[in-house]
Amino acid sequence: MGEKGIVGDKGSVGDSGSVGDPGDTAPVGEKGVEGSKGSMGSSGEFGAKGENGRDGDFGLKGEAGENAIDGLPGFKGTKGEPGDLGDEGFKGEKGGAWKGIIDPEGIDQIETLILLLSKGTDIFLEVKGERGEDGMKGERGETGNQGVDGDVGPQGTPGEGGFTGIPGIPGMKGKPGGKGETGDAGLFGKKGEIGLEGDGGMEGEDGLEGDEGDEGEYGEGGDVGEDGEDGVDGECGCQAPPVDKRCKHCDMHILTRHSQDDTTPACPEGFASLWTGYSLVYLEGNGYSLAQDLGNAGSCLESFQTVPFMQCSGTEECRHGVRTDKAFWLAVNKDAPLKPMNELGVIMPYISRCNVCGGPSKTIARHSFTADEPACPEGYYAMWKGHSYLMVTSSGASGGGQTLSSPGSCLEHFYLPTFIECLGRGTCSYYINNIDYWLAQKQQPIPGMWGMGAIYDGIGSILENGVAKCVVCAKTVRKVHVDYFGDKDN
Repeated sequence: MGEKGIVGDKGSVGDSGSVGDPGDTAPVGEKGVEGSKGSMGSSGEFGAKGENGRDGDFGLKGEAGENAIDGLPGFKGTKGEPGDLGDEGFKGEKGGAWKGIIDPEGIDQIETLILLLSKGTDIFLEVKGERGEDGMKGERGETGNQGVDGDVGPQGTPGEGGFTGIPGIPGMKGKPGGKGETGDAGLFGKKGEIGLEGDGGMEGEDGLEGDEGDEGEYGEGGDVGEDGEDGVDGECGCQAPPVDKRCKHCDMHILTRHSQDDTTPACPEGFASLWTGYSLVYLEGNGYSLAQDLGNAGSCLESFQTVPFMQCSGTEECRHGVRTDKAFWLAVNKDAPLKPMNELGVIMPYISRCNVCGGPSKTIARHSFTADEPACPEGYYAMWKGHSYLMVTSSGASGGGQTLSSPGSCLEHFYLPTFIECLGRGTCSYYINNIDYWLAQKQQPIPGMWGMGAIYDGIGSILENGVAKCVVCAKTVRKVHVDYFGDKDN
């Protein structure tokens, strides 16, 4: 009997049988009574084993399997045929005997011994004995020759972070640094509160002798006197060209008048306007200043710029509006702004206006050093009265002053601060280091307190007791021709 065949494939479904004849129609019976649930039947017997099916057809070739399991090792092969005789080898050098001490616990040495025995090496063995006593220290051997430098070893791994070092010794004091640029001055601070009333001063000494009294009334007219002698010939007056060669020419004299407000002042009587402008006090560039006498025409610029100049170097380059450049203008009586102004429309109402005037008279300023204005000298008449203005200063050595004989040293109004500072960056404001200097009234010294000076608090106290008064005078002239400007006959 042959081997059992493999299980065949499942057979196809058979053909459907033919439809049987219809049965007889049974009568409809009555509905029976519902029966009770029957008990569970016993298990049936196993059916008989079926017969073997027929051999199935060969299946199609399957696809390659995935992740197959390695097969079992194969059977040991049979001994191969002897190989061909190899070439004769080179003669080796004679080996020396190996002598060593065998440590029974040294596995590595035993393996070495077996290797040497397999090579036929002569071996002399000594069994390792117990450690003997330490021998005496030998004498120091001679110093050997310096060895050859070894190869550079591999780079070591980075070491762990070290401890924080001890703070170093304080360094030596450095040299003084160079001089820094002058910083911008600060704004004016708020006015301080009025201090406590001081103690009563000591009784003063007798005052100076009083001024001469007023001139008395005119007396009654006297008798007509005798005729006097003929006087000397007078000097020739001014005449329009052509002039008499014997006569002196009349000079034109220039003065500048400042309003200290934002309106243009009028020229004094006998003088005519040449031009009007804005009142310049002084300029500062690279730490150096150039003052303008307020009585001269140079102090009245016809156009306003915050800084009206530029600086030029030898490299054919000029720069306008350098940060360190400054201009100082005569100011008006307005409250100081809280911060620097940077728009022309806001700045210009703070700048005083001026008028350059020309006329035939020489001018001169006179100062009283008292609270009263002085009188003009004989032959002169007063053009205006005011307060004796001396000079101004700002940061560093910057500043400038007035010639005390000039009309510019006699300002008609006393304001503090008197001038405003404009910077190259285009801003203007009042700063705390902008200082005015005025001539002072002469005070009587207090015994025992000479040199301590006096303090005047408030504009009223300054005007009454502090600042000196002045007058600007013009020479009286007799004109015999149409005046310079052709406005009227004299």
